[in-house]
Amino acid sequence: MKDIFFCPEESNFYSNCLENLVLRNCENGDSIVEFGSGDGSPVINSLLRNKFDGVIHGFELNTSAWKAANLTIDEYNLANKYIINNSCLFKSSKPQAKYLVANPPYLPAPDPDIYMPLLFGGIDGATVTNNLLSLGYENALLLISSFSNPKSTIEQAQEHGYTVNNFVVLPLKFGHYSSEPKVKQHIEELRKHKMAFYSGEYYFLAGVLFNKCQKNTTDLSHELAQVMTSL
Repeated sequence: MKDIFFCPEESNFYSNCLENLVLRNCENGDSIVEFGSGDGSPVINSLLRNKFDGVIHGFELNTSAWKAANLTIDEYNLANKYIINNSCLFKSSKPQAKYLVANPPYLPAPDPDIYMPLLFGGIDGATVTNNLLSLGYENALLLISSFSNPKSTIEQAQEHGYTVNNFVVLPLKFGHYSSEPKVKQHIEELRKHKMAFYSGEYYFLAGVLFNKCQKNTTDLSHELAQVMTSL
C-alpha cells in the first residue's frame, strides 16, 4: 500500500538490530517501548525468531499501518507480546520500559510536504531522533542516517547522559523516499554545510544502542562519528 512505509532492506536491518542489540540482552519480563511501529513487520519477525517473554508497546500514527500491523499480530498470536497504539508517544503518558526502540522518520526537507509526510525528520532530518533521546529511557536503540545530521544526534545523546554501547552500519542506496527531488536537493544543501554525508547513490544507516552513562564503560561515540561522516 502506498500510504505504508515499504523498504524491505531497511526493515530487515532494523529487525536484525532489534534481535542482536536488544532482544538477546533482555531479561525476564523486560518491557520495550517502540516509536513508529509502521506495519509492525520488523518487530513481528524478530519475535518469531526469538524467545522474548516481555511486552513491546508500540506507537504508530499512521492508521493504515496500525491496522495492517494488528492483522499480522493476530495472525501470529502475538497480541500478548506486541501491543500497538494508534497514537503519538510524545503525547502519551510516558510508558515505563527498559528499552526505547525506533526506526525514526529521518528524511530532511524544507517542510513536510513530501511523498510520505510521516517520514519527515525535520529540516536536518535529525529532529525526531534527537527528541527521542530527550525522553530519558535507560537504553535506546535508534536507526541513524548519515545524511540526517548524525553529529547533532551524537552530541544530543552525550548531553542527555548517553554513551554509545554498540552499533551496526549498513550501506544503503537512496530509495524511493530519499530520491524524491525535493528531498534529494535538500540533502545536497545539507552536505555543503557538513550536515549530510553520502557517496554517490549510497549513504550509511546505523543501528545504535545508546545507554545512560555508567562508570568504566567504553563509549563508542567517537568511532560512530568517524564512520557516519566518512562518506
